[in-house]
Amino acid sequence: MPRTVNVAEHAVRKEAFLDVAQRLIQTKGYEAMSIQDVLDELDASRGAFYHYFDSKHELLEAVVDRFADLAMESVAPILADPQLSAVQKIERVFAGIARLKAEQKDLVLAIMDAWMSDGNALVREKLRHMTSSRLGPMLSTVIQQGVSDGLFNPGAPDETALVLMTLIQGFQEIAGDIFVARQAGTMTFEAVRRTFAAYTEAFERILGITKGSITLSDEATLRFWFD
Repeated sequence: MPRTVNVAEHAVRKEAFLDVAQRLIQTKGYEAMSIQDVLDELDASRGAFYHYFDSKHELLEAVVDRFADLAMESVAPILADPQLSAVQKIERVFAGIARLKAEQKDLVLAIMDAWMSDGNALVREKLRHMTSSRLGPMLSTVIQQGVSDGLFNPGAPDETALVLMTLIQGFQEIAGDIFVARQAGTMTFEAVRRTFAAYTEAFERILGITKGSITLSDEATLRFWFD
């Protein structure tokens, strides 16, 4: 007779693993954290761990996945607001995600460390796909609104969203390199500002809007991370 799974209990137990893993990733770092560390915190067996996750990498992916879900949940009211223009939605979505990252800075920095590790290439690819699967449809919908309102003048909205996702993912990687460079004192804040401005201008060109029409990262956000 097959074993019946209590869905609610399963979800609560999985969340407990994610809570502990997130705390350890923030305090010890992903590379230093072991599966045994997680088990010790929860007084759990390896069998219990592997009931939820296939590997340590999958545990990291689940922590990031939960953070991404929280980010999309936080900006959902913005996307659903019929009073906002397409430009306002893009600006507020980026601002909302930036606020969430600032609130969980320790986690974001720990994830970035794991992201940049040479041994985590497969994790990087999965996280790129995760970002694309969430932001891609959102961008496509907002672009369609902008086209309908006469604000944007791209080609096909879906394909344009794909191009913008490629730009965003490249920007995320560059942002990590910039952060490291600023910590090492090898890059000026003015150079950071120019880099962000160049990506914003590329974003505007793809959408077919004039330079200075959109703000993807304000001065306060730049200074929070890079000054």
